[in-house]
Amino acid sequence: MKSLTEYLTFNTRQRKELVNITRNLDEIIIASKIQEGLCLVSAMHITAAIWVNDEEEGLKVDMMEWLELLAPVKKDYRHHRTGEDNADAHLKRTLLHHQVILPITKGKLDLGPWEQVFYAEFDGQRKKRVIVKILGE
Repeated sequence: MKSLTEYLTFNTRQRKELVNITRNLDEIIIASKIQEGLCLVSAMHITAAIWVNDEEEGLKVDMMEWLELLAPVKKDYRHHRTGEDNADAHLKRTLLHHQVILPITKGKLDLGPWEQVFYAEFDGQRKKRVIVKILGE
């Protein structure tokens, strides 16, 4: 079995942002030369997530609005007693989850016809990382 580990780095312009990383993953898989296997994609920060869905602007806005309804920005989170102001970002990350495992078939991501992979940032404007680990033959 072969493996390859790469890191993607982000410094988003906005505090909350969705970044399509599908092409980045395609390039890493090509470099790995793995034809059949798995691709683990994991946000390495507790205020970011990985999301697989459609690259459609309305859906992305709807997702961010939905997350805001479930975990709104507000001042009275207990986490803020530590001096932080990003409790909502931690909760939003929990709702979307921090990582995904994606299939590789014939040397390519084996996604559904509309699926794309996104880095979801909820406390950005500073350097963040994503680990990409490819395993297979």
